[in-house]
Amino acid sequence: MNDMNFRRDGTAAVPGPIAGADGSRGASKALFPILGQYLAVVLRHRWLIFGAVVTALITAVIVTVLMTPEYTSRITVEIRRDSDNIMRVEGVEPETGLGDMEFYQTQYGLLQSHALAQRVATQLRLYDDPEFFAMYGLPQAEDWFENGRPRSEITNREQRVRKAADVLLLNLSVNPVRLSRLVHVGYTSPDATFSARVANAWGEQFIRITLERRFEATSYARNFLEQRLEQLRDRLDASERQLVGYAAREGIVNLPANPQLGAPERSMVVDDLTTLNRELAEATSDRVKAESRLPGGRGTVTEALNNQAISGLRQRRAEAAAEYSRLMVQFEPEYPPVVALREQIAQLDQSIAREEARVRDTLSETYRASTERETNLSGRVDRLKGDLLDLRRRSIQYNIYQREVDTNRQLYDALLQRYKEIGVAGGVGVNNISVVDRGQIPERPSSPRVLINLLLALGLGLTTGFMLAAILEQVDDAVSDPSQIVDELGTPLLGTVPKSRDEDTYLALGDRKSDLAEAYLAVQTSLAFCTDHGAPFTLAVTSTRPGEGKSTTAYAIALSLARTGKNVLLLDADMRAPTAHHIADIGNHRGLSNFLAGDNNLEEMLHRPAGSEVAIMPAGPQPPNAAELLSGDRMKTLLDRLQPSFDHIVIDSPPVMGLADAPLLASQSEGTVFVVESNNTKLGQAKLAISRLSAAQAHLVGAVLTKFDTKRAAYGYGYDYGYGYGRSAEASA
Repeated sequence: MNDMNFRRDGTAAVPGPIAGADGSRGASKALFPILGQYLAVVLRHRWLIFGAVVTALITAVIVTVLMTPEYTSRITVEIRRDSDNIMRVEGVEPETGLGDMEFYQTQYGLLQSHALAQRVATQLRLYDDPEFFAMYGLPQAEDWFENGRPRSEITNREQRVRKAADVLLLNLSVNPVRLSRLVHVGYTSPDATFSARVANAWGEQFIRITLERRFEATSYARNFLEQRLEQLRDRLDASERQLVGYAAREGIVNLPANPQLGAPERSMVVDDLTTLNRELAEATSDRVKAESRLPGGRGTVTEALNNQAISGLRQRRAEAAAEYSRLMVQFEPEYPPVVALREQIAQLDQSIAREEARVRDTLSETYRASTERETNLSGRVDRLKGDLLDLRRRSIQYNIYQREVDTNRQLYDALLQRYKEIGVAGGVGVNNISVVDRGQIPERPSSPRVLINLLLALGLGLTTGFMLAAILEQVDDAVSDPSQIVDELGTPLLGTVPKSRDEDTYLALGDRKSDLAEAYLAVQTSLAFCTDHGAPFTLAVTSTRPGEGKSTTAYAIALSLARTGKNVLLLDADMRAPTAHHIADIGNHRGLSNFLAGDNNLEEMLHRPAGSEVAIMPAGPQPPNAAELLSGDRMKTLLDRLQPSFDHIVIDSPPVMGLADAPLLASQSEGTVFVVESNNTKLGQAKLAISRLSAAQAHLVGAVLTKFDTKRAAYGYGYDYGYGYGRSAEASA
């Protein structure tokens, strides 16, 4: 018996997880139903998916057999960032930078350019080769060639070259090698030799076009620089003439610069002022020295003390004075030697005085000359200062002209140096493109590849099959899973009835151990909790449309209730297509329609077949309008009269859609069971049927999912209830 929770009003609730289960376990369980749904979709449409895969594989085999073998020849090209720096000293290898990716992407684009393809087509003369165009099945070849030669009336050579280039590009492959400067360039064609020729020609032409582009760029730069040099030379000559003319008019004479010493050009006034200023300082120093040597207040001269002549005279006078003093001690002043010494001393004093006077005159003359020289130099310096200020005023425009000359000269020298470098670099002719491996003639075809084609076909077939299965699932909104009863229809699930494998369903219901009987026993158990007094007294069983198993369900529920010891009546209220009399093999000449029409002989309408546990009231003859009979009071009277005699009355109602019978019967019943056929009943129709029952104020106790195939259900849901549990052990015992 399936586990089910029930509401307080007795109706079945939506099955939920066991209380106390941890969240991680619930999350893991929630994942498996999703995977199970996908697996169920695959299982339901397995033949469709299998057919798509088989069709794709067969198509792949046929296409592979019919495909023309293709041969691919590859060359390996090395692309360096820049040319080797032959003219530089820092290093020969070029440095890498952040623009490498952009550079290499540009090179890959150039490898696939239409201009390069046209050069290859021109080198190999493919535009005049009819076999080339016929190799690729081009229809224009018949119009362009006649007897293997271009037609004379057709001279559009450029059109053939462009078409040949288009064909070459369609069959070209450029595959850069990751983390390297190598590129694999391959060409594919039905002819192995032709593929090698095109691949090698492609590498050669790529190198040539790169060199030509480099030479064209160098030539353009040389021409541009020549024009600019000529312009700058004219500007430099004009600016120099302007500078010299202004200097001549203004009398500005500058000494030339000394490049070896790094000395700039200087003015003669500044140079003279510097020289005179230095001489003035020397003259001032000489004047101060001469002034310091002048005699002091007592008439003594410092230079006299240091004069050798004066010092000699003073020495002689001192000696004479000493001798004079010695003689005066012995002799009288009139003594002739004393008089002679006295005269000698007087002469010496005169000589000393004359020498001192001469020294003083010399010092005074030196001081006067120093003063005059200082005064003269000071005047000349002042005049030069004025000349310098005037020169500076006149040199403002001169400096402007000079800066213009310097700027033009610098620009001219820089462009001249660049012009020389470009000329040298253009003459070297170093290329940054080189072919590492030339294309070889392939020995085996590169396509078709049987294994790859089969794998691709397998993937395409599986993808197509899954997409078709998904589309069918979206288009088909039939109820295929028990969870849809609760989620989509919003009604409790009373039970799931498996699809019967027996031909006689009613015979299987008679076996209490059959899967069918046990499934309906689970339904009957769920009904026991629908009300506070157990299963409803009157229970209407209906469905969306005919053929969903409502009559079988009604009989099975009645049989299950009867096996619990209850007195149960199966009332066949489907007067349009009655079935109850076929189950019991009784006549249908008297039944419900007779009673509703006014016949009160109820005993003749009730039947209890021999060996049957359920009483049956057939539908009776088909009335002209069953809905009118059911809308009267006779149906309520019938149920009131039957209530004392039976514990439960199970009413086999007509389908809901298109008829008013089922809502009328459901409104007069204590409970209603809605039957849904698995994989057949549409969700939209079922929802509409339930809404009609709700509008009739019917008490819908739940739904029963019939003809359920566990193999087509989502894996892992547990809907295969194991109704045959224990039979194998019992059979073996």
